[in-house]
Amino acid sequence: MNGIDGVTWQVEMDKQHITRRGLVLGSLALMLSGCTSGDGPPLGYRFARDPDADPRYRRQEVAYTGSEPPGTIVVDTASRYLYFVEADGLATRYGVAVGEEGLSFKGEATIGYKAEWPSWKPTNDMIQRKPRLAKYADGIPGGPLNPLGAAALYLYQGGEDTLFRLHGTNAPWSIGRAVSNGCIRLTNTNIVDLYSRARVGTRVVVI
Repeated sequence: MNGIDGVTWQVEMDKQHITRRGLVLGSLALMLSGCTSGDGPPLGYRFARDPDADPRYRRQEVAYTGSEPPGTIVVDTASRYLYFVEADGLATRYGVAVGEEGLSFKGEATIGYKAEWPSWKPTNDMIQRKPRLAKYADGIPGGPLNPLGAAALYLYQGGEDTLFRLHGTNAPWSIGRAVSNGCIRLTNTNIVDLYSRARVGTRVVVI
């Protein structure tokens, strides 16, 4: 559920800078789901140009007054925030992009699988809604230009993959918007942080 259209990317790793300019991946801007693990740069990559565009959505520790216990992930789709609940009435809050009207996942799930630099391919439903995505039916390998970004947390219910994800993005400008095919996206720096905190089996509540 992401795309780039003439976007310049700069990735820094161990003081080595790799700059990629003018890379266009068709119309990948508003998609997501149905992914498998793939190869890509190590998760330790730092993203020199993957900022939160709006300070309202930057990662920060905040007071948490909800009822969910520490270790729970709570996604408030209306406010465009994801909370990783911690002890002592606190939570780490991240800005997110959410699904377009009618496409968002709502309810409870658990993280059933985690992947670094996952590959991506559109689901059959996505191709039916947007036939132009058929060109990507064979998938896109994991890496900095992949729509799922640096990492993905796969949401399961009853042991079955829901096809919804919490994942990174190659379009950080989308944070704070309702633009995806239903999944929750974070900036790459933030999904790396969340990935390090959330384990397989973590409960996720999307409201």
